[in-house]
Formats: sequence, structure tokens, C-alpha cells
Amino acid sequence: MAIELNQIWDFPIKDFHPFPNGKLGVGAHDMLGVEAKNLGMTRVLLMTTGLRGSGIIEELVGKIEYQGVDVVLYDKVESNPKDYNCMDAAALYQSEKCDGIISVGGGSSHDAAKGARMVIAHDGRNINEFEGFSKATNKENPKHIAVSTTAGTGSETSWAYVITDTSDMNKPHKWVAFDDSCLVDLAMDDPLLYYSCPEHFTAFCGFDVLAHASEPYVSRLDFAPSLGNAKYSIELIRDHLRTAVYEPRNLEARTGMMHAQYIAAQAFNSGGLGLIHSLSHAVSAFYDSHHGLNNAIALPRVWEYNLPSRYERYADIAALLGVDTSKMTTVQAADAAVEEAIRLSKDLGIPDNFGQISVDSYEKNRMNTGKYEGRGETMDTSDKQVRAIAEHMMDDWCTPANPRECSVDSLIPMVTHAMTGSY
Repeated sequence: MAIELNQIWDFPIKDFHPFPNGKLGVGAHDMLGVEAKNLGMTRVLLMTTGLRGSGIIEELVGKIEYQGVDVVLYDKVESNPKDYNCMDAAALYQSEKCDGIISVGGGSSHDAAKGARMVIAHDGRNINEFEGFSKATNKENPKHIAVSTTAGTGSETSWAYVITDTSDMNKPHKWVAFDDSCLVDLAMDDPLLYYSCPEHFTAFCGFDVLAHASEPYVSRLDFAPSLGNAKYSIELIRDHLRTAVYEPRNLEARTGMMHAQYIAAQAFNSGGLGLIHSLSHAVSAFYDSHHGLNNAIALPRVWEYNLPSRYERYADIAALLGVDTSKMTTVQAADAAVEEAIRLSKDLGIPDNFGQISVDSYEKNRMNTGKYEGRGETMDTSDKQVRAIAEHMMDDWCTPANPRECSVDSLIPMVTHAMTGSY
């Protein structure tokens, strides 16, 4: 008997997805040229958001070219990578006769590269055709090395990538694809490359890590192989995120967050995500705001929404975050997890709600630019927009793993609070 998609989340057999080879630690990026050569690359497409002024791209190009590997640069990847980023990069790869891809940056660069590889492997098919689970028919993608310059996404070690469909800007859609064939061939994480990551982006990315760790821990998949990584990642966040934000050249803190983001991604790789990501995807679909910032605003609201379905797990999270729960009931401890998330948010300067975000809230903010020009310098917090966000969430591929059942109407109070409420 065939299994319906909506039954998969309750089925007792769960998939454990593979991880790519990874090199983690101080100096790992020095090996980039050697590793590209070892993978047989002779002419690579280097995909990045630009990282202008950091000197990172120039340094890495030099290390690649020193090994006799040619570099073609595509530095137009946007935050919340767009469908046209994937298509344009794939066309450049083919016209320049490249034989490998290196992505440098955060999740945007890595996800756009994964998408471009899918397009290349499928003779130019539109990237938007790959939304959902295992849509690839050709499993032989171009070789890919992912070099991370932020501690957040985990894209370099996961089977997921996220792209924004801009084909209809009256109804933009940010979607998720899961496919084992999109795994990179080598992940490189070097904490030295995080030193130039600005304070606010370090905070945003840190909340992305906390979302990646907490969602599989409470997921309805309840997948045992994911739980240990999720718990240890939360402890690493507790110990290192604040220091990494406010002491950006603290090697111990940067290394701790490097490990936290890496193993959190390995937790969600098979353990699933949930409504934090669904809400974040919806908001950035409409406004192109930073994914990590969206997660930071969404996280306490989603935790609170999910509490009745996972009191014990959220009580565990409170203890992992450093709360003394020894004299609390399970419900009190679960509530304390939400309070601790709010405290972390305030410590790191996260806005109270989406309504407080404007084009001037952080550098490199792409709100109201490009295809999003004309949408306004702040977010629409009307009831109509709230409902549109809730509807987008219900169509998100992260939603089915959320522990609490939901509907558009049940999500609206939470989304409304995320848009205008304060703690």
C-alpha cells in the first residue's frame, strides 16, 4: 500500500541522511586550493555574495590559483538567494566551461550553489521545479566545496537548500528543497574567517543555530540520532554566543559557535525543522529580510506556541541554556526556556518584533531593493498581511515536522504577536 505524504511524519521508519566530508578548525581554509585540485577541479565557479571589504575572497582566490586552478567569479548571490541567482550562475558555469563550484559565505552562497548545481545537472531546468523532497533525477552534480564565513546556516553539511521564487512578485514564495544529491563534496569551517562577521550578523546567525538545534529536539519526528547533537549545540550556544557577538576575535567563542552550527545542522538534517523556519521563510519571501534575524524574532513565539505539546523537551532546553530548573515543575521549566530565549534576544539587541525592522535596521539590508522595491521601508503589519504570512507557513515544507498541529487560524495570533507584540 502506498504511503501518503502526510503520513510520513508519523511513520516509524525514519531516514538518516548522510553528511559530507568536512574540515573544521583554525587554518582549514589554507587547504582550499589543494582540496579543489584533489577533487579534480581545473576551472571553478566561485559563488559568493561579495564579502566586499573583508579581503576573504581575494585571499581564497589566491590560494586556489596557486594550485593551478582557474577561478571564474560570480559575486552576485543575494541574501535569501533568488531563483535568478541560481539560473545566472548555472549559465555562467556552462559558458565558462567550469568543472566545479566553490561557494564562500553563509547559507545564501551555499544554497545558491546547490541550486545552480541542480540546474546544471538537469540541462538548464528552472530551479523552481526542485521544491520539495528528492526532485533530482540526475544524481551527478558538479563537485562542490563550501567554505563558511559565518556560524549559522549549516548548509555546508545538510541535504537542504532554500530558494526564493520571484516569478510572481505579487505572491513571492520562499521554498525548501531536500535532496541527498545536493550534498557538498567538502565542507570547510575555519573560525578565523568569522572574525570579520559584524556584531549584528553574528547575533542573527547565532539565533539561526538555536533554531536549528531546538527544532529537531522538539520535532514530531523525535529522531534519536539527532537528539544528542541538538542538546550539545544548545550548550555550546549558551557558553559562546554572547562572547562571539561582543568579542568577535575571541577564538574560543568563534570555535564554539563553529561547532554549534555544524552539529545543529546535522541534528536537523534528519530530525526536521518546524514553525520557526516556516515563519522566517514567509517573512523573507515578502520582505527579503535576513533569515537569522527572522528566526530570532520568531523563536520565542514558536516555542511558546509549541509548549503544550512538548513541555518536557522545552524543560530540558531551559536546563541546557543554563537555567536552574531543579526546584521547578516541568511546566515552569518549560516556561523558563521561553524566558531565557527572550533574555538572550534582548542581550544581543534583537528587535522586539517584525514591525520594528526597517531598511536602516542593519547594514546590507536588501528590503525595498531590487525586485522588492516599492514594498516599503518597513513591514506591513496589517491583518491581511498576517493572514498571507500564515498561509505561506502552512505551505512550507518545514511545517509538517512541527510538534503541534496548526492551521492558518491557529497561527494568526502568534504571527500577529511576532509582527507587533513585545515581551
